[in-house]
Amino acid sequence: MQYTKLGNSELNVSRICMGCMGFGDAKNGQHSWTLDEAHSREIIKRGLELGINFFDTAIAYQSGTSEQYLGRALKDFTKREDVVVATKFLPRTRQEIEAGISGQRHIEQMINTSLKNLGMDYVDLYIYHMWDYETPLYDIMDGLNRIVKAGKARYIGISNCFAWQLAKANALAEKEGFAKFVSVQGHYNLIFREEEREMAKLCAEDNIAMTPYSALAGGRLSKHPGETSRRLEEDSYAKFKYDATAEQDSIIISRAAELAEKHGVSMTEISLAWLLTKVTSPVVGATKVNHVEGAAKAVDFSLTEEEILFLEEPYVPHQLVGVMAQNTPAGARQQHVWSTGKQKLETL
Repeated sequence: MQYTKLGNSELNVSRICMGCMGFGDAKNGQHSWTLDEAHSREIIKRGLELGINFFDTAIAYQSGTSEQYLGRALKDFTKREDVVVATKFLPRTRQEIEAGISGQRHIEQMINTSLKNLGMDYVDLYIYHMWDYETPLYDIMDGLNRIVKAGKARYIGISNCFAWQLAKANALAEKEGFAKFVSVQGHYNLIFREEEREMAKLCAEDNIAMTPYSALAGGRLSKHPGETSRRLEEDSYAKFKYDATAEQDSIIISRAAELAEKHGVSMTEISLAWLLTKVTSPVVGATKVNHVEGAAKAVDFSLTEEEILFLEEPYVPHQLVGVMAQNTPAGARQQHVWSTGKQKLETL
């Protein structure tokens, strides 16, 4: 495994981040393919053995059970100081807004719940899961700064935002003396490269780490044409993101398969090797031990400049989908399902 600094932080992270969205009690989530605790622990343990020290979860994943599974496994299998743990918080609920709960208080309640779920005193990276148009930006940045000063989070990151939003937030943080975002987690992979338009340039300029999710496009970049899996069949959100462009994406997927056959490696290694030339540490979900093993191997595989161009050449512009397509004041209000006092995300 190789390691690198996470942007402007002092965090030393593995080049592969284990995404924990697939862990958690399926009864408390939206995905039938999530793993129970025993299988989650097996994958987390194997990741640690392979040198992965960077783990990403969220309070939204299976109503916090992903955080619980991860926290218990890390406590049993490693030392707290040897891993970098990231989790994410949700926007204020409609009930909180109507009750007058401020952004600062909301963030404090969120981090306290996540720390309880994880069984930890602090997280290394606390991530603003999506832009909250219902809460003033000052309140968000002030609230995040307060938990950093309190020692509940070492650094802060952001997810699902536009480059102008990240630039605006960090400019406000610099003006007010608040903690700044050191990383961004956006939708970026070989068949969805819209982050290259503005976000990648901003991150390169300001040394902000890119830790993209959907690194393998919901499994599409790890399967040969015609192959399928339970997740490919049942992941409705991934279908929503990729089915409309399946024909044009298939050309790139076929080229990744061609290079995999040429080198005698997996498509996972090809797809992640390409992404590792662009970003700090992609978030790679795993629901089988061989998934994490394939991801770890990608770190040691290199593509030539000609092969990179071969993979990139067929790409055509894609429309924004999912959370980013709804990243407007009107769209944001439609992202959430409010039921039984719990907040769930339709699109994460």
